[in-house]
Amino acid sequence: MEEETVAEESSLRAVGWARSLPVSSGAKGARDWTRAHLTTLGWAATAPDLVDSVVLAVSELVTNAHMHARSAAQLILTWDEECLHVTVHDASPRLPEQRPSDAGATGGRGLQLVDALADTWQAHRCPRGKDVIACFQPHAAH
Repeated sequence: MEEETVAEESSLRAVGWARSLPVSSGAKGARDWTRAHLTTLGWAATAPDLVDSVVLAVSELVTNAHMHARSAAQLILTWDEECLHVTVHDASPRLPEQRPSDAGATGGRGLQLVDALADTWQAHRCPRGKDVIACFQPHAAH
C-alpha cells in the first residue's frame, strides 16, 4: 500500500503592525497610525464606518492604558483575512472593568464603547501586564 503525502498549506495568513506609545504621546498618534494602516488594507474605501469604529476603539483602549495603568501602551494590529485583532498591552496586571452607566459622569464609558463597536473583546493578564484585545470583522454587521 502506497502512502500519499500532501503538502499542507498554512491555514493562517496574517499581516501585522506594532507601535509603542508612551504616556506623553496621547491617543491622537494611535488614531492616526491606525487609520493609515487600515487605509493600506483598502478599508477607507470599502468600509469607512468600520475604520471609524476601529479608530474610536483604539483611542479608548490606548487612553485607558495611559490613564489607568499609567504606562506606555503597545498597540498591535493583526489582520488575518477574517478579523482585525486590535491588541493594546500595558504594564498593569489589573484587568479592566466596565463601570455602571452614570448619565452625569464625564468619563468611564470607554469599555462600553469598545463592547458596542467590536465584534468581540477580551482582556487577560500576561507576564508583564495585560492585553486587551478587540476583534473587528469587516463582513459582520456593525
